[in-house]
Amino acid sequence: MSEHPSTARPAERRRRHWSQQTIVTLLTVALFAGFSAFLPGFLSAGNLVGLLQSVATLGLLALGMGMVVIARGIDLSMIATLATPPALMLHLVGNGAGVGVAFAAALALAVAFGLLNGWLVAYAEMAPLFATLASGLLLYGLGGGVFFSNDIVPWPSLLDGWSWIGSSTLFGVPTQVLVFALAGAVLWLFLQCTRMGRFIYAMGDNPQGARVVGIPTRPMTLLLYVASALIGLLAGVVMAASLHAMPIRIYASTLIYDVILVVVLGGIGLSGGRGGVSSVLVGTLLIGALLNAMTLMDANYSVQNLVKGSLLLLAIVADSRLNPRNEETAQHGDI
Repeated sequence: MSEHPSTARPAERRRRHWSQQTIVTLLTVALFAGFSAFLPGFLSAGNLVGLLQSVATLGLLALGMGMVVIARGIDLSMIATLATPPALMLHLVGNGAGVGVAFAAALALAVAFGLLNGWLVAYAEMAPLFATLASGLLLYGLGGGVFFSNDIVPWPSLLDGWSWIGSSTLFGVPTQVLVFALAGAVLWLFLQCTRMGRFIYAMGDNPQGARVVGIPTRPMTLLLYVASALIGLLAGVVMAASLHAMPIRIYASTLIYDVILVVVLGGIGLSGGRGGVSSVLVGTLLIGALLNAMTLMDANYSVQNLVKGSLLLLAIVADSRLNPRNEETAQHGDI
C-alpha cells in the first residue's frame, strides 16, 4: 500500500522516507529468514500464530500513535487509556451495572481524556510530550486510587459474550489479529481517501502553513487525540478479552516505548508529515519477530529491554538524520 506523500516536502526527502521504509522491510524479511533457519520452532504454525496474537495489541496502539505522530504530536497517555477505561467497564459490570451502561462509561472516560489532551495541545498550547504525560498519570492515578482496589480487574461472566474479540478465531485467524487488520484498513482509507487525512499530513508537514491556508488545525488536533484515545480503548478491550482480566499496572511497563519504537522504526518521522499504515505494519512485524525470537532463546527481561532501548535510540537518531526539520517549521508544533 502506498502512503500519501507530503506535497510540501522536496522530492529528495520523500525518496529518503521510502528508502528508510524499504530498508526496514528488507531487514524484517532477513530477520524472519534468519530466525526460521537457525531458531528451532520459529517457523512453526503455532509460533507464528502466537507471534501475531502477541503483537496485535501493540499494532493497534501503534496505529493510534502513528496517526498522532504524522500530525507532529505524540500521545504518552495511550497506555493509561488502554488500561483504565476498559478496567472501569469490567469493574462496573462485575458490580452489577448493565453492559451497555458500563461500556458507555468507559467510552465517555476515554473521550473525555482525548478531549483533554487535544485541548491542552491545541488551545492551551502545551507541548504534546508533557501534556499527554501528565494526563496519562492523572488517568492512571484515577483508576488506581479511585475506581479500583486491586491491580488486576477480573473479567466478569456477564461479559463472556464479548470475549470473542480477544480469545477466538475466524477461519483459523485469531480475532485480535483481524481487529488489528480491520482498524488498519479503516485508518488507511481515512488517511489516503479523505480530506481530513490530507489535513493531517499537511499539519505535520508545516503547521504554520496549514493554518495560513485555512485548515482548522485546532479542531483537527482535538479529533486526533480523541481518535487516539478510542483506539487505546479498543486495544484495551481486546487485551482484556484475551487475558480475561485487565492488569492496571501495565501502565508501569515498557509498552509505551514499544509503541514508539514500532512507529519510528517503521518509518513515521517524528518531524511529522510522513509515513502511514504500512509503516506501522512493517514496524510491528519487525518488533514482533525480534521479541518472539528473544523469548524462544529464553532471553531475560533485562536483555530484551536493552535490545529494545538500543533499537529505539538508533531509530530516533536515524529519523533525525533522514527526516530533519527545516528552519521554517522547526519551531511550530514541536513534540
